[in-house]
Formats: sequence, C-alpha cells, structure tokens
Amino acid sequence: MISSIFGKTKPINFIIVLSVLFFFYWVVHFVLYEMAYNPEQLVLQTGVLTLLILSFFVVDFIVKRNKLTGLNTFTILFFALFIIVFPESVADNNAVVCNFFILLATRRVISMRSLKDVKFKIFDASLWILISSLFYDWAILYFLVVVIAIYTYEPKNFKNWLVPFVALFTMSVIAYSVLILTGSVDFFNNHYQFKIHWDLQYHMNWANSSKLIIYVVFVFIMAMYSIIKLGNIGVGKIVTTRLLGFIFIIGLILNLLLSSENNSPMLLTFFPASVLFTNYIEAIKRPNLREVILLFSVFIPFIVFLSILILK
Repeated sequence: MISSIFGKTKPINFIIVLSVLFFFYWVVHFVLYEMAYNPEQLVLQTGVLTLLILSFFVVDFIVKRNKLTGLNTFTILFFALFIIVFPESVADNNAVVCNFFILLATRRVISMRSLKDVKFKIFDASLWILISSLFYDWAILYFLVVVIAIYTYEPKNFKNWLVPFVALFTMSVIAYSVLILTGSVDFFNNHYQFKIHWDLQYHMNWANSSKLIIYVVFVFIMAMYSIIKLGNIGVGKIVTTRLLGFIFIIGLILNLLLSSENNSPMLLTFFPASVLFTNYIEAIKRPNLREVILLFSVFIPFIVFLSILILK
C-alpha cells in the first residue's frame, strides 16, 4: 500500500506528507514543548513552518532534477519520518531556516556535475552557505562541500577557486550595509564566535543518544550499500553519493557541536539520509519485502514520537 502510493509522483503524496507535517509541527510546539506564543510570535512561527514546507519542495526538486532517485516520492516521505523521530529539530527555528538555505546550496553543488555554468553555481552555493551561517555560525563548515565539489568536477580552472571569495566579499558588503542601516554593526563580532556548545547532560540522555546512534548506524549502512550497488552503474552517481555522505557528516558534526536543549541542528542531516534510504528501498526487488520495510519505516517513527510524548 505505502509502496503503491509513494512509489509514484502524484500531488496527493505531497498533500498527505505536508498535512501530517503541519499537524505534527504544532503538536511539537504546543503539546510536546508546551510553548505559548503571542500574535507576533505566532506569525513568526508560521513563517518558519512555511520555510519548512518549502524545504520539502526543494528536496523533491533536487532529487528529480539531478535524478538522485527514481520517479517516486519516497525521499519526502523519509524526510518527514526523520522529523517525526527527532521532533526537537522543528522546535529550533534556526535549524529550520539554516537547513532551507543549505538545501539551496546543495542544489547548486550537486548540479555542478553537468559542468555547465560552474562558476555561477559555485557562487550561488557559497552565497547560500554564507546566509545559512547567519543562523548557525558553524554552518560555514559547508564550504568544505564546495571545495570538494570544485576539486571533483573542475579543479584545473583556477578561477573556480576564487569564486567563493567573491561570494564572501559580496555577502560581507551587503550584510554590513544592512547592519549599518539597522544599527547592529556588532552582529558579526557577537555571532561568529564559533563556540562549542557541548551539552554533556543532553548527550548523556539515553533517549537522545540511542536515537542518534541508531540513526547514524543505519545511514552508514545505507551509504555503503548505495556505493556498492552504484558501482556497476557509473562513476557519476558514486561521486554524488559521496558528496551526499560528506554533507551528512558535516551536518552530524554541527549536531555534535551545537546540540543542547535549545539547539537541534539534526535537521541538516535529513536530506542526504533520505536520498540514501530511498536508494536502498528502490534496490529491493521483492515487492512484499519492500512493503514490509516501508511499513516498519512509517510505524516506528510514530511509536518513537508517542513514547516521547508519554515520557516527557
């Protein structure tokens, strides 16, 4: 049943996923974390939810445009399921906004494999990463993805290596002009401190640590499986899979550096993980086995979330 629904690209799939997401988002805020908002804050949270919903369309666009998976909507399904397993990820506004811009940067990085307009894509990716760093200073680490992409696709063109610096200069001029107009010239000094917000108590919590370990182990297994299966298809998809793996690792590093009761950048890892899980599902040839795995994939996140609600 799940395979027959999400194994196709139909608008109803987005309606199902986004309707569940809409309901889930407010349950997390009002029930799980018992937050109270005044009208202005409610408008802000609605704006954040809008960006989260747009993220699903960006995810689907990246996957379809670059043919990272087959013609299905398993990727957005897994993206939503990971959010349900880690509900704290949508309670962090900075994580949602930062993830949106990282997705835009990822779109440009992955599209570099066409070797068309490479400099423009490097500039765009660098600019989106710089904007994302306004919400998490450590998001600047995603510049390593740009460096790896340049080295992978067109390393001999010296001008490509200069483009990120042009993006940095452009962003600095625009941002500094805005800060002068708003009277917030100390923003850069106060924001880009690159402190490690290591919350030992948060990471020692059994629920948090067990979820993280199981999640990372499964993603690692899927990554190895995808690389092995793609070995017979072509080098292009293997390179893209490696880039996705590196994007996942950087998101994981940010999660370890910043996770606490107030910060949860785990959302930054969900896109590459969703693509890897989709590739695994597509590789299963037996329909019955695929359906069973999908059923478990759907039910387990909701069981995890219900247990979080009961034990909170």
